[in-house]
Amino acid sequence: MVSVHVIDNAEDFLHACAVIASGSGPIAIDAERASGFTYSQRAYLIQVHRREAGTFLFDPPAIGDMSQLFTQNEDEEWVLHAASQDLACLREVGIAPKRIFDTELSARLLGMERVGLGPVVESLLGIHLAKEHSAADWSTRPLPEPWLTYAALDVELLVDVRDEIEKLLIESNKLAWAHEEFQATLDKPEKVLSAEPWRKISGLHTLRTPRQLAVARSLWFARDDIAQRRDVSPGRLIPDSAIVAASRTQLANKAELIQLKEFNGRASKSLLDTWWNAVVAGLQDEQLPVMRVPSDTLPPPRAWADRKPEALERLQTAREALTSKAEELSMPVENLLTPSILRELAWAPPSPITVVSITAALKKQGARVWQISETCALISNAFVEADQKLAEEVAEDS
Repeated sequence: MVSVHVIDNAEDFLHACAVIASGSGPIAIDAERASGFTYSQRAYLIQVHRREAGTFLFDPPAIGDMSQLFTQNEDEEWVLHAASQDLACLREVGIAPKRIFDTELSARLLGMERVGLGPVVESLLGIHLAKEHSAADWSTRPLPEPWLTYAALDVELLVDVRDEIEKLLIESNKLAWAHEEFQATLDKPEKVLSAEPWRKISGLHTLRTPRQLAVARSLWFARDDIAQRRDVSPGRLIPDSAIVAASRTQLANKAELIQLKEFNGRASKSLLDTWWNAVVAGLQDEQLPVMRVPSDTLPPPRAWADRKPEALERLQTAREALTSKAEELSMPVENLLTPSILRELAWAPPSPITVVSITAALKKQGARVWQISETCALISNAFVEADQKLAEEVAEDS
Protein backbone atom coordinates (compact mmCIF):
# COMPACT_ATOMS: atom_id res chain seq x y z
CA MET A 1 0.00 0.00 0.00
CA VAL A 2 1.38 3.40 -0.97
CA SER A 3 1.41 6.41 1.28
CA VAL A 4 -1.55 8.68 0.65
CA HIS A 5 0.06 11.77 2.16
CA VAL A 6 -0.69 14.83 0.01
CA ILE A 7 2.14 17.32 -0.50
CA ASP A 8 0.71 20.83 -0.20
CA ASN A 9 3.63 23.16 0.61
CA ALA A 10 6.72 24.44 -1.20
CA GLU A 11 9.31 22.85 1.10
CA ASP A 12 7.91 19.33 0.79
CA PHE A 13 7.33 19.84 -2.91
CA LEU A 14 10.97 20.76 -3.60
CA HIS A 15 12.15 17.78 -1.55
CA ALA A 16 9.86 15.49 -3.56
CA CYS A 17 11.23 16.94 -6.82
CA ALA A 18 14.75 16.02 -5.76
CA VAL A 19 13.72 12.48 -4.81
CA ILE A 20 11.90 12.00 -8.12
CA ALA A 21 14.94 13.30 -10.03
CA SER A 22 17.09 10.68 -8.27
CA GLY A 23 14.83 7.85 -9.43
CA SER A 24 15.28 5.79 -12.57
CA GLY A 25 13.39 5.32 -15.81
CA PRO A 26 10.24 7.00 -17.12
CA ILE A 27 8.05 9.16 -14.89
CA ALA A 28 4.38 8.24 -14.62
CA ILE A 29 2.04 11.17 -14.12
CA ASP A 30 -1.69 11.68 -13.88
CA ALA A 31 -3.98 14.56 -12.98
CA GLU A 32 -7.41 14.67 -11.41
CA ARG A 33 -9.73 17.53 -12.34
CA ALA A 34 -13.25 18.30 -11.18
CA SER A 35 -15.07 18.32 -14.51
CA GLY A 36 -18.77 18.86 -14.05
CA PHE A 37 -18.21 20.36 -10.60
CA THR A 38 -15.94 23.38 -11.15
CA TYR A 39 -15.68 26.11 -13.77
CA SER A 40 -11.98 25.63 -14.35
CA GLN A 41 -10.31 22.59 -15.85
CA ARG A 42 -7.32 22.94 -13.54
CA ALA A 43 -5.71 19.98 -11.84
CA TYR A 44 -6.77 19.51 -8.22
CA LEU A 45 -4.46 16.56 -7.65
CA ILE A 46 -1.33 15.47 -9.53
CA GLN A 47 0.09 12.00 -9.00
CA VAL A 48 3.67 11.02 -9.89
CA HIS A 49 5.49 7.70 -9.70
CA ARG A 50 9.04 6.79 -10.59
CA ARG A 51 10.97 3.64 -9.93
CA GLU A 52 13.46 3.93 -7.04
CA ALA A 53 11.71 7.15 -6.00
CA GLY A 54 8.17 6.15 -5.12
CA THR A 55 4.72 7.62 -5.51
CA PHE A 56 3.85 11.23 -4.71
CA LEU A 57 0.55 13.08 -4.51
CA PHE A 58 0.60 16.85 -5.01
CA ASP A 59 -2.02 19.52 -4.29
CA PRO A 60 -1.57 21.99 -7.21
CA PRO A 61 -3.87 24.76 -5.89
CA ALA A 62 -1.87 24.84 -2.65
CA ILE A 63 1.58 24.57 -4.26
CA GLY A 64 1.05 26.89 -7.23
CA ASP A 65 3.95 26.84 -9.67
CA MET A 66 5.18 23.26 -10.11
CA SER A 67 7.69 23.92 -12.88
CA GLN A 68 10.55 22.68 -10.70
CA LEU A 69 9.20 19.14 -11.11
CA PHE A 70 9.56 19.51 -14.86
CA THR A 71 12.88 21.37 -15.03
CA GLN A 72 14.63 18.73 -12.91
CA ASN A 73 13.33 16.00 -15.22
CA GLU A 74 12.74 17.75 -18.55
CA ASP A 75 14.70 15.25 -20.65
CA GLU A 76 12.92 12.22 -19.22
CA GLU A 77 10.02 10.33 -20.77
CA TRP A 78 6.69 11.01 -19.06
CA VAL A 79 4.07 8.26 -19.12
CA LEU A 80 0.39 9.24 -19.25
CA HIS A 81 -2.85 7.46 -19.99
CA ALA A 82 -4.87 9.60 -22.47
CA ALA A 83 -2.32 12.41 -22.47
CA SER A 84 -4.52 14.79 -24.48
CA GLN A 85 -6.86 15.03 -21.49
CA ASP A 86 -4.18 16.05 -18.99
CA LEU A 87 -1.51 18.01 -20.86
CA ALA A 88 -3.35 21.34 -20.67
CA CYS A 89 -3.81 21.29 -16.90
CA LEU A 90 -0.24 20.05 -16.38
CA ARG A 91 1.16 22.83 -18.52
CA GLU A 92 -0.93 25.29 -16.55
CA VAL A 93 1.19 24.56 -13.45
CA GLY A 94 4.49 24.45 -15.33
CA ILE A 95 4.79 20.75 -16.19
CA ALA A 96 5.37 20.60 -19.95
CA PRO A 97 6.77 17.22 -21.03
CA LYS A 98 8.94 17.08 -24.13
CA ARG A 99 8.68 13.29 -24.52
CA ILE A 100 5.67 11.21 -23.62
CA PHE A 101 4.45 7.65 -23.81
CA ASP A 102 0.66 7.45 -23.98
CA THR A 103 -0.61 4.06 -22.85
CA GLU A 104 -4.21 4.74 -23.89
CA LEU A 105 -3.26 5.81 -27.40
CA SER A 106 -0.94 2.81 -27.67
CA ALA A 107 -3.77 0.51 -26.65
CA ARG A 108 -5.85 1.95 -29.49
CA LEU A 109 -3.08 1.36 -32.02
CA LEU A 110 -2.86 -2.22 -30.78
CA GLY A 111 -6.59 -2.72 -31.28
CA MET A 112 -7.36 -3.50 -27.66
CA GLU A 113 -11.13 -3.74 -27.19
CA ARG A 114 -11.21 -1.63 -24.01
CA VAL A 115 -8.66 1.15 -23.61
CA GLY A 116 -9.55 2.65 -20.23
CA LEU A 117 -6.78 2.37 -17.67
CA GLY A 118 -8.60 -0.24 -15.58
CA PRO A 119 -9.19 -2.71 -18.44
CA VAL A 120 -5.67 -2.16 -19.84
CA VAL A 121 -4.07 -2.84 -16.44
CA GLU A 122 -6.19 -5.95 -16.00
CA SER A 123 -5.44 -7.20 -19.51
CA LEU A 124 -1.67 -6.65 -19.35
CA LEU A 125 -0.86 -7.09 -15.66
CA GLY A 126 -3.72 -9.25 -14.43
CA ILE A 127 -4.53 -6.72 -11.70
CA HIS A 128 -8.06 -5.42 -11.15
CA LEU A 129 -7.97 -1.65 -10.77
CA ALA A 130 -11.15 -0.22 -9.26
CA LYS A 131 -12.31 3.03 -10.89
CA GLU A 132 -15.13 3.97 -8.55
CA HIS A 133 -13.79 7.48 -7.84
CA SER A 134 -13.02 8.56 -11.42
CA ALA A 135 -15.96 10.99 -11.52
CA ALA A 136 -15.45 12.42 -8.03
CA ASP A 137 -15.25 16.12 -7.17
CA TRP A 138 -11.48 16.40 -6.78
CA SER A 139 -11.75 20.02 -5.61
CA THR A 140 -13.03 18.58 -2.30
CA ARG A 141 -10.81 19.39 0.68
CA PRO A 142 -9.67 17.41 2.50
CA LEU A 143 -9.65 14.60 -0.02
CA PRO A 144 -10.94 11.32 1.44
CA GLU A 145 -8.26 8.66 1.95
CA PRO A 146 -9.95 6.08 -0.33
CA TRP A 147 -9.85 8.62 -3.15
CA LEU A 148 -6.14 9.20 -2.57
CA THR A 149 -5.38 5.49 -2.56
CA TYR A 150 -7.28 5.15 -5.83
CA ALA A 151 -5.39 8.10 -7.34
CA ALA A 152 -2.00 6.74 -6.27
CA LEU A 153 -2.67 3.37 -7.88
CA ASP A 154 -3.40 5.13 -11.16
CA VAL A 155 0.30 5.96 -11.53
CA GLU A 156 1.94 3.23 -9.46
CA LEU A 157 1.24 0.65 -12.19
CA LEU A 158 1.58 2.92 -15.20
CA VAL A 159 5.27 2.34 -15.94
CA ASP A 160 4.73 -1.44 -15.81
CA VAL A 161 1.85 -1.00 -18.28
CA ARG A 162 4.08 1.15 -20.48
CA ASP A 163 6.74 -1.58 -20.64
CA GLU A 164 4.25 -4.30 -21.53
CA ILE A 165 2.63 -2.16 -24.20
CA GLU A 166 5.98 -1.28 -25.72
CA LYS A 167 6.71 -4.99 -26.17
CA LEU A 168 3.42 -5.42 -28.02
CA LEU A 169 4.07 -2.38 -30.19
CA ILE A 170 7.46 -3.78 -31.16
CA GLU A 171 5.95 -7.20 -31.96
CA SER A 172 3.32 -5.59 -34.19
CA ASN A 173 5.78 -3.18 -35.87
CA LYS A 174 3.82 -0.20 -34.53
CA LEU A 175 6.31 1.38 -32.12
CA ALA A 176 7.44 4.01 -34.63
CA TRP A 177 3.79 4.80 -35.36
CA ALA A 178 3.13 5.22 -31.65
CA HIS A 179 6.00 7.66 -31.27
CA GLU A 180 4.63 9.72 -34.17
CA GLU A 181 1.26 9.81 -32.42
CA PHE A 182 2.86 10.84 -29.13
CA GLN A 183 4.65 13.74 -30.79
CA ALA A 184 1.47 14.80 -32.59
CA THR A 185 -0.29 14.88 -29.22
CA LEU A 186 2.41 17.16 -27.83
CA ASP A 187 2.35 19.40 -30.90
CA LYS A 188 -1.43 19.73 -31.14
CA PRO A 189 -2.37 23.42 -30.85
CA GLU A 190 -4.74 24.57 -28.15
CA LYS A 191 -8.36 24.97 -29.13
CA VAL A 192 -9.28 28.40 -30.41
CA LEU A 193 -11.90 29.98 -28.18
CA SER A 194 -15.21 30.61 -29.88
CA ALA A 195 -16.12 34.25 -30.56
CA GLU A 196 -19.68 33.46 -29.46
CA PRO A 197 -19.44 30.63 -26.92
CA TRP A 198 -23.09 31.06 -25.92
CA ARG A 199 -24.11 29.53 -29.24
CA LYS A 200 -23.07 26.14 -27.83
CA ILE A 201 -26.13 26.17 -25.54
CA SER A 202 -27.77 22.77 -25.91
CA GLY A 203 -31.19 23.20 -27.54
CA LEU A 204 -30.44 26.68 -28.89
CA HIS A 205 -31.63 25.55 -32.33
CA THR A 206 -35.21 25.44 -31.01
CA LEU A 207 -35.29 29.22 -30.60
CA ARG A 208 -36.92 30.92 -33.58
CA THR A 209 -36.28 34.66 -33.34
CA PRO A 210 -33.27 36.96 -32.83
CA ARG A 211 -34.96 38.33 -29.69
CA GLN A 212 -35.12 34.85 -28.17
CA LEU A 213 -31.45 34.41 -28.97
CA ALA A 214 -30.69 37.74 -27.29
CA VAL A 215 -32.36 36.56 -24.08
CA ALA A 216 -30.48 33.27 -24.21
CA ARG A 217 -27.21 35.10 -24.76
CA SER A 218 -27.87 37.40 -21.82
CA LEU A 219 -28.71 34.50 -19.52
CA TRP A 220 -25.65 32.57 -20.66
CA PHE A 221 -23.30 35.46 -19.85
CA ALA A 222 -24.96 36.04 -16.47
CA ARG A 223 -24.54 32.35 -15.62
CA ASP A 224 -20.98 32.23 -16.91
CA ASP A 225 -19.93 35.25 -14.87
CA ILE A 226 -21.26 33.75 -11.64
CA ALA A 227 -19.82 30.34 -12.43
CA GLN A 228 -16.38 31.76 -13.10
CA ARG A 229 -16.35 33.83 -9.91
CA ARG A 230 -17.50 30.89 -7.81
CA ASP A 231 -15.45 28.30 -9.73
CA VAL A 232 -18.49 26.13 -10.21
CA SER A 233 -19.64 24.34 -13.35
CA PRO A 234 -22.23 26.59 -15.08
CA GLY A 235 -24.70 23.74 -15.43
CA ARG A 236 -24.77 23.34 -11.66
CA LEU A 237 -26.37 26.79 -11.38
CA ILE A 238 -29.04 26.37 -14.03
CA PRO A 239 -28.96 23.91 -16.93
CA ASP A 240 -29.02 24.87 -20.60
CA SER A 241 -32.60 23.64 -20.80
CA ALA A 242 -33.62 26.33 -18.28
CA ILE A 243 -31.99 29.04 -20.39
CA VAL A 244 -33.76 27.82 -23.53
CA ALA A 245 -37.13 27.59 -21.77
CA ALA A 246 -36.84 31.11 -20.32
CA SER A 247 -35.80 32.48 -23.71
CA ARG A 248 -38.59 30.79 -25.61
CA THR A 249 -41.39 31.86 -23.22
CA GLN A 250 -42.89 35.35 -23.18
CA LEU A 251 -42.44 36.41 -19.56
CA ALA A 252 -43.96 39.49 -17.97
CA ASN A 253 -42.18 39.37 -14.60
CA LYS A 254 -39.87 37.28 -12.45
CA ALA A 255 -42.82 35.56 -10.78
CA GLU A 256 -43.66 34.02 -14.15
CA LEU A 257 -40.02 33.04 -14.56
CA ILE A 258 -39.86 31.08 -11.31
CA GLN A 259 -43.22 29.47 -12.05
CA LEU A 260 -41.91 28.20 -15.36
CA LYS A 261 -41.62 24.44 -14.86
CA GLU A 262 -38.55 24.06 -17.09
CA PHE A 263 -36.69 26.85 -15.29
CA ASN A 264 -34.96 24.70 -12.70
CA GLY A 265 -31.52 24.16 -11.28
CA ARG A 266 -29.77 24.55 -7.95
CA ALA A 267 -29.59 28.33 -8.20
CA SER A 268 -32.82 29.00 -10.09
CA LYS A 269 -34.51 30.44 -6.98
CA SER A 270 -31.57 31.75 -4.95
CA LEU A 271 -30.35 33.87 -7.89
CA LEU A 272 -33.77 34.69 -9.28
CA ASP A 273 -33.12 38.45 -9.37
CA THR A 274 -29.95 37.87 -11.41
CA TRP A 275 -31.74 35.67 -13.92
CA TRP A 276 -34.67 38.05 -14.28
CA ASN A 277 -32.33 41.02 -14.80
CA ALA A 278 -30.61 39.01 -17.53
CA VAL A 279 -33.96 38.27 -19.20
CA VAL A 280 -34.86 41.98 -19.11
CA ALA A 281 -31.47 42.90 -20.55
CA GLY A 282 -31.98 40.44 -23.39
CA LEU A 283 -35.46 41.81 -24.10
CA GLN A 284 -34.08 45.34 -24.27
CA ASP A 285 -30.87 44.58 -26.16
CA GLU A 286 -30.69 46.58 -29.39
CA GLN A 287 -27.80 44.55 -30.80
CA LEU A 288 -29.73 41.47 -31.82
CA PRO A 289 -27.71 38.40 -32.81
CA VAL A 290 -28.11 36.88 -36.24
CA MET A 291 -29.98 33.61 -36.37
CA ARG A 292 -27.19 31.74 -38.12
CA VAL A 293 -23.49 32.48 -38.24
CA PRO A 294 -21.66 31.86 -41.53
CA SER A 295 -19.33 28.91 -41.15
CA ASP A 296 -16.56 27.40 -43.23
CA THR A 297 -17.06 24.00 -41.64
CA LEU A 298 -18.34 21.22 -43.85
CA PRO A 299 -21.99 20.22 -43.74
CA PRO A 300 -22.63 16.80 -42.15
CA PRO A 301 -22.26 13.90 -44.63
CA ARG A 302 -26.00 13.17 -44.39
CA ALA A 303 -26.56 16.42 -46.30
CA TRP A 304 -24.06 15.65 -49.03
CA ALA A 305 -26.40 13.56 -51.16
CA ASP A 306 -28.33 16.66 -52.23
CA ARG A 307 -25.55 19.24 -52.06
CA LYS A 308 -22.56 17.34 -53.45
CA PRO A 309 -23.31 13.71 -54.35
CA GLU A 310 -19.90 13.16 -55.93
CA ALA A 311 -18.26 14.02 -52.58
CA LEU A 312 -20.48 11.52 -50.78
CA GLU A 313 -19.54 8.80 -53.27
CA ARG A 314 -15.84 9.54 -52.72
CA LEU A 315 -16.30 9.52 -48.96
CA GLN A 316 -18.20 6.23 -48.85
CA THR A 317 -15.83 4.45 -51.22
CA ALA A 318 -12.76 5.61 -49.32
CA ARG A 319 -14.35 4.76 -45.96
CA GLU A 320 -14.85 1.17 -47.08
CA ALA A 321 -11.21 0.91 -48.13
CA LEU A 322 -9.92 2.43 -44.90
CA THR A 323 -12.20 0.28 -42.76
CA SER A 324 -10.78 -2.86 -44.40
CA LYS A 325 -7.25 -1.57 -43.88
CA ALA A 326 -7.92 -0.77 -40.23
CA GLU A 327 -9.24 -4.28 -39.68
CA GLU A 328 -6.11 -5.66 -41.31
CA LEU A 329 -3.95 -3.55 -38.99
CA SER A 330 -6.11 -4.38 -35.93
CA MET A 331 -6.92 -0.81 -34.96
CA PRO A 332 -9.94 1.53 -34.99
CA VAL A 333 -10.39 3.23 -38.33
CA GLU A 334 -10.37 6.64 -36.63
CA ASN A 335 -6.79 5.98 -35.50
CA LEU A 336 -5.76 4.94 -38.98
CA LEU A 337 -6.88 8.37 -40.19
CA THR A 338 -8.79 11.15 -38.45
CA PRO A 339 -12.34 11.10 -39.95
CA SER A 340 -12.43 14.88 -40.43
CA ILE A 341 -9.36 14.69 -42.68
CA LEU A 342 -11.05 12.18 -44.97
CA ARG A 343 -14.21 14.32 -45.08
CA GLU A 344 -12.20 17.39 -46.06
CA LEU A 345 -10.45 15.52 -48.86
CA ALA A 346 -13.66 13.93 -50.16
CA TRP A 347 -15.41 17.30 -50.24
CA ALA A 348 -12.58 19.12 -52.00
CA PRO A 349 -10.03 16.68 -53.42
CA PRO A 350 -6.84 17.88 -55.13
CA SER A 351 -6.77 17.99 -58.90
CA PRO A 352 -5.68 15.80 -60.48
CA ILE A 353 -6.30 12.97 -58.03
CA THR A 354 -3.03 11.05 -57.75
CA VAL A 355 -1.08 9.38 -54.98
CA VAL A 356 1.28 12.36 -54.98
CA SER A 357 -1.48 14.96 -54.71
CA ILE A 358 -3.36 12.98 -52.04
CA THR A 359 -0.11 12.60 -50.09
CA ALA A 360 0.42 16.35 -50.15
CA ALA A 361 -3.18 17.00 -49.12
CA LEU A 362 -2.96 14.54 -46.23
CA LYS A 363 0.24 16.16 -45.01
CA LYS A 364 -1.35 19.60 -45.19
CA GLN A 365 -4.30 18.36 -43.12
CA GLY A 366 -1.98 17.10 -40.40
CA ALA A 367 -1.90 13.36 -41.05
CA ARG A 368 1.14 11.60 -39.66
CA VAL A 369 3.82 10.09 -41.90
CA TRP A 370 2.75 6.53 -41.05
CA GLN A 371 -0.91 7.35 -41.71
CA ILE A 372 -0.06 8.83 -45.09
CA SER A 373 2.01 5.77 -45.99
CA GLU A 374 -0.83 3.40 -45.10
CA THR A 375 -3.72 5.37 -46.64
CA CYS A 376 -2.63 7.60 -49.53
CA ALA A 377 -2.89 4.95 -52.25
CA LEU A 378 -6.17 3.61 -50.85
CA ILE A 379 -7.76 7.07 -50.82
CA SER A 380 -6.44 7.96 -54.27
CA ASN A 381 -7.77 4.75 -55.80
CA ALA A 382 -11.10 5.10 -54.01
CA PHE A 383 -11.60 8.68 -55.20
CA VAL A 384 -10.77 7.77 -58.80
CA GLU A 385 -13.11 4.78 -58.62
CA ALA A 386 -15.92 6.92 -57.20
CA ASP A 387 -15.54 9.60 -59.85
CA GLN A 388 -15.47 7.00 -62.63
CA LYS A 389 -18.60 5.37 -61.25
CA LEU A 390 -20.48 8.67 -61.27
CA ALA A 391 -19.23 9.51 -64.76
CA GLU A 392 -20.51 6.17 -66.04
CA GLU A 393 -23.89 6.73 -64.41
CA VAL A 394 -24.17 10.17 -66.03
CA ALA A 395 -23.22 8.69 -69.42
CA GLU A 396 -25.88 6.00 -69.06
CA ASP A 397 -28.55 8.57 -68.20
CA SER A 398 -27.73 10.87 -71.12
